[in-house]
Amino acid sequence: MTSPYLAALNPEQRRAVEYGIDSPAPLLVVAGAGSGKTNTLAHRVAHLIVRGADPRRLMLLTFSRRAAAEMTRRVERIAAHVLPDQARLVADALTWSGTFHAVGARLLREHAEAIGLDRAFTIHDREDSADLMNLVRHDLGFSKTDERFPAKNTCLAAYSRAVNAEAPLDDVLASHFPWCAGWENELKALFGAYVEAKQRQNVLDYDDLLLYWAQMMHVDEIARDIAARFDHVLVDEYQDTNRLQASILLALKPDGRGLTVVGDDAQSIYSFRAATVRNILDFPQHFSPPAHIITLDRNYRSTQPILAAANAVIDLAAERYKKNLRSERASAERPLLVCVRDEADQARYVAGRILGYREAAIPLKQQAVLFRASHHSGPLEIELARRNIPFVKFGGLKFLEAAHIKDVLAFLRFAENLRDRVSGFRVIQILPGAGPATAARLLEQLAAAHGATDALTAFRPPAACAADWPAFAEALRLIQNNAVGWPAELDLACRWYAPHLERRYEDAKIREADLLQLAQIASTYASRQRFLTELTLDPPSASSDEAGVPLLDEDYVILSTIHSAKGQEWKSVFVLNCVDGCIPSDLAVGSTPEIEEERRLLYVAMTRAKDHLHLIVPQRFFAHQQRGNGDRHMYAVRTRFVPERIAALFEQNAWPTAARQSGFAAKTAAKPVDIAARLRSMWR
Repeated sequence: MTSPYLAALNPEQRRAVEYGIDSPAPLLVVAGAGSGKTNTLAHRVAHLIVRGADPRRLMLLTFSRRAAAEMTRRVERIAAHVLPDQARLVADALTWSGTFHAVGARLLREHAEAIGLDRAFTIHDREDSADLMNLVRHDLGFSKTDERFPAKNTCLAAYSRAVNAEAPLDDVLASHFPWCAGWENELKALFGAYVEAKQRQNVLDYDDLLLYWAQMMHVDEIARDIAARFDHVLVDEYQDTNRLQASILLALKPDGRGLTVVGDDAQSIYSFRAATVRNILDFPQHFSPPAHIITLDRNYRSTQPILAAANAVIDLAAERYKKNLRSERASAERPLLVCVRDEADQARYVAGRILGYREAAIPLKQQAVLFRASHHSGPLEIELARRNIPFVKFGGLKFLEAAHIKDVLAFLRFAENLRDRVSGFRVIQILPGAGPATAARLLEQLAAAHGATDALTAFRPPAACAADWPAFAEALRLIQNNAVGWPAELDLACRWYAPHLERRYEDAKIREADLLQLAQIASTYASRQRFLTELTLDPPSASSDEAGVPLLDEDYVILSTIHSAKGQEWKSVFVLNCVDGCIPSDLAVGSTPEIEEERRLLYVAMTRAKDHLHLIVPQRFFAHQQRGNGDRHMYAVRTRFVPERIAALFEQNAWPTAARQSGFAAKTAAKPVDIAARLRSMWR
């Protein structure tokens, strides 16, 4: 007999929610696109609690803080139907709901002394990590080599992939950074020195939060303590995990009891972040008996013709979990496979159809144009601007990438940990007259004094910044000693920074609005440490500096790479450049795994559409410096992922612009008109 609060679930969702509650066995939920994955996982968490599980002993791992917050809200709403007096308490007790990195940071602070860490460690974001890598690179003399040494961001990317993929450096360089293969020995020395520098400065980077957690799980006493604290571990978007994350989960639940993972192998598209589809494909066989598999294949998003085409595309995959997405949303409209002459016609076709759908009462915000690479949308952006169609392109400046925000956060991080050289270098050089030499001298004195604030007051600054030094040292001292409390500490940092903001930026007034937004965010956190940790791990994505967002239009078209579109949905979707060389990218056809991920990218793009789907095939397109041959137009062939045997699932059209234009050209060719001469004559 089904509990009333589960009545809205379909049979497959109910099985996923109720499976193994009394005898928790490992469970894999293969959740197809649009199948209600989040709702199912939230119901499973709520059902566990209703059936007696202690929410404080549940670990719920997601890939963003927003996803964790949304999951908690849903659990609270579901629990309110059964435990109306306790629903809020239930949500508050889900204290171990968060991202892998955030949960890892909490566990590391709890066990810091046992693993040789100082509990006051600070966390570097990617830019800070790259800056520290660059400092170490410079100290080792690698910035002055006869041949160009890899740049700091490349070095950090290679280090990060080796850590997260648990792969030898030579393999990583050969497969992902072949142009760096000749520097393998130097990179090993650099990475070793980078690790030592982080340990000296008591800082961790993103990768350390997983790496240290994984290493903790190899220490029997610590591993037993952590594993014993959680009866159930539930993981969302398991197809997006890397090998390091998978090793953490298997160490937490080696027999699989109480372990539930949810994901879709067909939507595994983030190998560039070291995610591997093997985690979800191999998950059942890690346990004996193998994990139970439940498939969610009822789609609540798309029409059946769209799903039929998407199913056909993914059916050709070399290896996958078999599922056949189905929908009760019938439609006579098949997805369109549109052949156009070139990218210019592609842009005109898309702009015209967008306006047509708008006239048919589909708002611009319910329409999206997706593409494999960011530069594919260039001609379309020009056409949209010409027709005065507002649009937003995903990928604007992120909140924490704005220089003034990084300045204030660096000040707080430096106050938190005076041994943090990257934050210190940034903050000290905010002062007028203080350069790298001044920053290095102070940081050396602080290191010798083990980060004592007395070194700040004893430091003799150069005359150019002597007037500003007392206020700087006093603000740092007050914050480090917790003299004013949180969030007043952020206000103190902003007040110290205000005159420097005015001095450094012409648009200081605009940037002040961001600092006010930062203060508003800070007020939602209980402490400075929690604020710095969580904001670094999962930053907001808006800024007054963000490019491309219309200020006067309430409605606008979405332009997005396919990677950025995952998890989204729109009524009408246009996929640009569905030709070999673009989808799949000609840079991702070197191996079967690469080609299979490109197939999954097209599948993800297609399954974003609710009602209308257009795959557009330019007959020729502009190729940017392909294989050193320079820029040129190339004739294209339709993507290999839509072979002729499945093309019948699409309505195939040829957009007739080329014929109209050729007719116009024929008429005008007979009687050429020298417009330029006519215009010149106007001014004689």
